[in-house]
Amino acid sequence: MSSLLTMNQLTNEEIFMILEDAEQYRLGKGWKPSNMLFVSNLFFEPSTRTRFSFEVAEKKLGLEVLNFSSEHSSVQKGETLYDTIKTLESIGAHAVVIRHQNDHFFEDLIGKVSIPIINAGDGCGHHPTQSLLDLLTIKQEFGGFKDLTVSIHGDIRHSRVARSNAEVLIRLGANVLFSGPSEWHDPLNIHGKYVDVDEAIEKSDVVMLLRIQHERHDQKTSVENYLAQYGLTKEREKQMKNHAIIMHPAPVNRGVEIESDLIECGRSRIFKQMENGVFARMAVLKRAFQQSKQKQEVIKHVICS
Repeated sequence: MSSLLTMNQLTNEEIFMILEDAEQYRLGKGWKPSNMLFVSNLFFEPSTRTRFSFEVAEKKLGLEVLNFSSEHSSVQKGETLYDTIKTLESIGAHAVVIRHQNDHFFEDLIGKVSIPIINAGDGCGHHPTQSLLDLLTIKQEFGGFKDLTVSIHGDIRHSRVARSNAEVLIRLGANVLFSGPSEWHDPLNIHGKYVDVDEAIEKSDVVMLLRIQHERHDQKTSVENYLAQYGLTKEREKQMKNHAIIMHPAPVNRGVEIESDLIECGRSRIFKQMENGVFARMAVLKRAFQQSKQKQEVIKHVICS
């Protein structure tokens, strides 16, 4: 399958292959397509890191980037997502990268379009390329995942990062702990155990903090005392294991989920995650185009036989 929609569509072998390709890109090696390829980035939600990380990845691979603005597109005239993608496919796009506010937006597209779809985040659903860059960052630090303890803190219920990461980390042999306000516990995310924030931080090799997703809450959530009750303070940072690291998918709300001074401390890998995002997305795009080409060659062979 040349599209990447969720992490659970990838086998462990495919995940390690993508991570190895990403590492090769980080070292300055890698693959570029031999012919001109067009890719379109369709972002229906605000994004800085993911959007520009994809764009840098695409340009490093030598791809032609078709940027899309929903505010200035036929979406404003009522065009559906399906018709937008069919239009891009018809005029020559070879792949689309989509961030959308709806969970599982891709379910209405599967089997209906011929070009790869890369999910850049769907509502509260999945964020596979964020998960891959997180895995790359953890692997660089610890060499693997088996028996590591990774705690995920905060707005678990509304986090596509928590959903994507918990499932794959358990599958790769890590232990996952959750902590956060009880109203944000997610009964549908069964890949972890809920514990008190202090217990989670003391036991973890990786402390992964999440942004509060105000835009997905029915009512405005107060952040008063959130840092003291659930966040990573300087006092809690002192309770971390000596080798433990801090991660956060960003954007970071300084002084809310993490004390501002800790964002760039020696334990923090937050900006390393952003750097790795470019390499992980280069590897995902490579996979998409290589598998798409193989599929086209099979179709051509069948037609010509």
